[in-house]
Amino acid sequence: MARLKFGAFLAPHHPIGEHPLLQFRRDLDFVEQIDALGFDEFWCGEHHSSGWEMIASPEMFLAAAGERTKRIKLGTGVVSLPYHHPYNVAQRMVQLDWMTGGRAIFGSGPGALASDAHTLGIDPMTQRDRQDEALAIIRRLFKGERVTARSDWFTMQDAALQLLPLQEEMPCVVASQISPSGMTLAGKYGIGIISLGSMSTQGLMALPTQWGFAEDAAKKAGTTVSRSDWRVLLSWHIAETREQAQREAGPGLMRWHNEYNVRTLQRPGLEPFTSPEDAIEKTAGGENAASTIGTPDDLVKTIKNLMHVSGGVGAIIGFVHDWANPENTRRSWDMVARYVIPEINGYVAKLRESQKFLIENRAVFDRAGQAVMAKIMENEKAAAALQHTGPGRVAIPTVNAPDLQKEAAKRKA
Repeated sequence: MARLKFGAFLAPHHPIGEHPLLQFRRDLDFVEQIDALGFDEFWCGEHHSSGWEMIASPEMFLAAAGERTKRIKLGTGVVSLPYHHPYNVAQRMVQLDWMTGGRAIFGSGPGALASDAHTLGIDPMTQRDRQDEALAIIRRLFKGERVTARSDWFTMQDAALQLLPLQEEMPCVVASQISPSGMTLAGKYGIGIISLGSMSTQGLMALPTQWGFAEDAAKKAGTTVSRSDWRVLLSWHIAETREQAQREAGPGLMRWHNEYNVRTLQRPGLEPFTSPEDAIEKTAGGENAASTIGTPDDLVKTIKNLMHVSGGVGAIIGFVHDWANPENTRRSWDMVARYVIPEINGYVAKLRESQKFLIENRAVFDRAGQAVMAKIMENEKAAAALQHTGPGRVAIPTVNAPDLQKEAAKRKA
């Protein structure tokens, strides 16, 4: 089975009140941490309103992150294409790819916040079509084509990139939430997908239907889509026990939901949580919950359930939040790297197999102890010394040591 990749998605969602300078620095510290822990990808988004989401240029943030990391892939999650001239987007992504040594992933979307589109005077009804239009142009530029194009929102005349991406083919990924447009676009161009709507139970259960949209669009366009290029977003907070995880994350989860989702975004149909316990039950309770607040074993179970429900994906991307304080948040991601990723990808399976074989075949290795005793008995002085030998007085590995106490007793008899 192909190895499942793991990453992190920073929108970001930070409660208002902390010094922005320190928040930016802590976010960069976080990227450095997960790079050292072996995570495969890091994503950050573009937002211009709401107060909670203050990264306006993911390319700029990722360029800074690239200087502090070594191997992790760095994805725009996402560039909102209707907000930008497509030539400028292509130029910035190429520069990011070179500055990070070929680690850039180009993620795009139509724009998530209606307030951002309003600020820029963009009709929300045009956003998804404009993303499609811009994506087609950008992909042509990445291939080295010279493009002339005129639209109701941009003009290009004999436009060509003077520098192509460092990667032979920069990965392109589109965001998918509730509507089928993201999946359909991925199928049309035969590119990757990052599913952002999977953090709810409804979104998780809809994944098979969503993948069907991508396959149908690919068939129609004569392209192919691969589950290995499908990324799915999950949220979690992990600790040594469920009780500890719930104690650490409950109040912050309640604040995030009540202040951001309900009060700020005013998402239809959402009601505020009445207590941290209520927040945990409604977010992470039940068999098919897409959020996990518990132990590494709980998250392993969630991921295996997602793989079963979806039919298989290529990467699990964790949603970065401030439900817990910074210290416990860092520890949560550390525990995912130490225990969840190796369990999912089978990194410790052969170690367990080796241990089990030794336990079950102990009699086979008794001969090693017999070999030690044979050499002792060949030497008259060594044999005589047996009666003075006690536990821990000889430098023989325990697994190879004969029962010297027992042999000493025989000598005395």
